Amino acid sequence: MSGHLYYPEVVGAGGALFDYDNDGDLDLYLVQGSLLGGDDPAEAPIPWTGEWPPRDRLFRNDLEHGDGRSAIHFVDVTEDSGIAAFGYGMGVTASDLDNDGWTDLYVLNLGGNQLWRNEGDGTFVDRTEASGADDPRWSIAAAAADYDGDLDLDLFVVNYLNFSLVTHKTCLTERGEIDYCLPSAYQPAPDRLLRNDGAGRFTDVSATAGLSAARPGNGLGILAADLDGDRRLDFHVANDLMPNHLWMNNGDGTLTEEGLISGAALNADGEAEASMGVTGGDYDGDGDLDLFLTHFHRETNTLYRNDSDPGAPSFRDRTNAAALARPSWDATSFGTAFVDLDLDGWLDLAVVNGAVTFAAGRPRTEDDPFPLDQPNQVFLNVPGSGGGRRFEPAPGGLPGGAAPQVSRGLVTGDVDNDGDTDLVITNNNGPARLLLNQAGTGDDWIGLAPRMVTAHGSRPASGVTLRIHRAGAPPLVRLAGSSGSYASSNDPRVTVRLDGAAVTRIEAQWPDGSVEQWPAPPAAAYTDLARGAGRRLTPGEDEEP
Repeated sequence: MSGHLYYPEVVGAGGALFDYDNDGDLDLYLVQGSLLGGDDPAEAPIPWTGEWPPRDRLFRNDLEHGDGRSAIHFVDVTEDSGIAAFGYGMGVTASDLDNDGWTDLYVLNLGGNQLWRNEGDGTFVDRTEASGADDPRWSIAAAAADYDGDLDLDLFVVNYLNFSLVTHKTCLTERGEIDYCLPSAYQPAPDRLLRNDGAGRFTDVSATAGLSAARPGNGLGILAADLDGDRRLDFHVANDLMPNHLWMNNGDGTLTEEGLISGAALNADGEAEASMGVTGGDYDGDGDLDLFLTHFHRETNTLYRNDSDPGAPSFRDRTNAAALARPSWDATSFGTAFVDLDLDGWLDLAVVNGAVTFAAGRPRTEDDPFPLDQPNQVFLNVPGSGGGRRFEPAPGGLPGGAAPQVSRGLVTGDVDNDGDTDLVITNNNGPARLLLNQAGTGDDWIGLAPRMVTAHGSRPASGVTLRIHRAGAPPLVRLAGSSGSYASSNDPRVTVRLDGAAVTRIEAQWPDGSVEQWPAPPAAAYTDLARGAGRRLTPGEDEEP
């Protein structure tokens, strides 16, 4: 926060949980901002007192095991890594973009983006220009996903607004006081789709893929998943104060925008909301992936139940029925995730909050010049009426979240490899938070790590639909991949608590549409599911072994 109230100051930034050194545990990348406007950091309206210039940070996880517990120790290896990311940072996605077996970083900025290639020796090299992956606009998030089924990761880049310091506007509150602007003060910037040649070189196919057929949106969040059950990866883009985009994959290198016709663009009242974060998960246990979107205060966060048939996307706003409307009315929400926090087999919701404009009754003071903090929330998935499901706010909000901050990114992953999902929260103008999930004990869990085999070994897969079949119980459906939430990149692995149920088999639906089956994996460990190593199922085949 510079004190000039430049709009980008309240938007970023996110982070990534990923294994950059291939040692089996999750490392952490945190995106940073800077000062806009060229002020001397010591003489800015709000002086900068930290290290100058600010830069993105990479922390190596030196996880130690002993006495049945894991000790987490993060080491700042930014200098040794060679990553020199000094831009005005927004988001990041972590994926192996050149198929060499090492996870790379694609950093989204206000201005030029950066692609940092992992050299496999603890260092990264800037390959932005050589890869053709730059985008000079205001980019917020990206999904690394195989949209064309050729088994490498393409990039869908979500852009926000056409903002620059030259076009900066002065906006006012209802009381006539200077405030941060809303997105309606600027024109939207179009999104971009980059096709990967398999070696980490990209071609802009936005026009030929069909993105230019839709009006640009104020994009903030993106989820890559098979949302209509036709075994092709689709994209849901969360747009701020504009209808959301649902890009359905036609299987021929083109996408068709079907947000309005599918019901996933507007809420039940037919209104576009200020969508920020997006996550996907089977909250009601019916075997498909539902959507949850976070929004501005005086709007509700919105739950869309998936009622799609293969090739025919259909979503229905079930926010009120799931009891999610009232608890989200006063919050401005950003990062979010479907995650089983209480380990009962049902996906709960975690939501992090922080305002973007100054609320009435909270004056700016010298001690608190940016009163934008809000408490974060957890909604537990519990039985509802008529056999449905609803969400119940956890008392006290997000456990372990400390005092309210201006939260933005929510990154999920099993940081200590104990079989439950931990959370990293990034805060605007404040410290990041690592919340370790202590709900799980014992060995009643399985971990699944879908991987694509490459010429140089294997890499984590993204956009994989997993079905965990259990004896005497419906299968659990989980999405494996790094996309979703807000400006962040999640652990691509999946953990499932068994709760005494016996797993009979695992199915993985890959981005190219193929489906493979494995026998039950061992408990209390992560099992690699390498594409090509399972028993391939043909369409319509009886899936019983």
